[in-house]
Amino acid sequence: MNSVYGNRRHPVEIRVKREEKALEIDFDDGVGFRLPAELLRVESPSAEVQGHSASQKTTVAGRRHVGIVSVEPVGSYALRIRFDDGHDTGLYTWDWLYRLGADQEQIWQAYLEALAERGLSREPTAALAPAGKGKKPAG
Repeated sequence: MNSVYGNRRHPVEIRVKREEKALEIDFDDGVGFRLPAELLRVESPSAEVQGHSASQKTTVAGRRHVGIVSVEPVGSYALRIRFDDGHDTGLYTWDWLYRLGADQEQIWQAYLEALAERGLSREPTAALAPAGKGKKPAG
C-alpha cells in the first residue's frame, strides 16, 4: 500500500482552531503539527483536487481565507473536513495529515510556485465570495 494513504501514524489529540483557521494534531510519536485550513483545502486528498494521477492534480486558487466548519472522524483511520467554501470530499488519513505537517514547507512552496506558473492567486475572486459579498448591486 502506498504510504501516503496508509495508517502508520495515529493521532492522540486533534484540535480545530476555527478563529485561527487551523487544525492542530498531535501524533503518537510525539510530533505535532499546526495545519492551516488553506493548506488542508488546497491539498485535499479528494479526486476533485488530486485527480486520479499526479498529472491530473488541480491547483486550487482563491482560498486564502477559507475556514474549517467541522471535522468528523471516519472510522479509526481518517477525518472528513468540511470547509466554509462548501468543499467536504476527500478523506484525510492520519498519514496524509502527518505528511502535510512534516513536509509543510516544501508542499506550500510548490503550491505557491504552481499558482505563479498559472497566473493564479490565493486571494478569493468575486465568484468565490459568499453570497452578498464581493458583488455590486445591479442597477
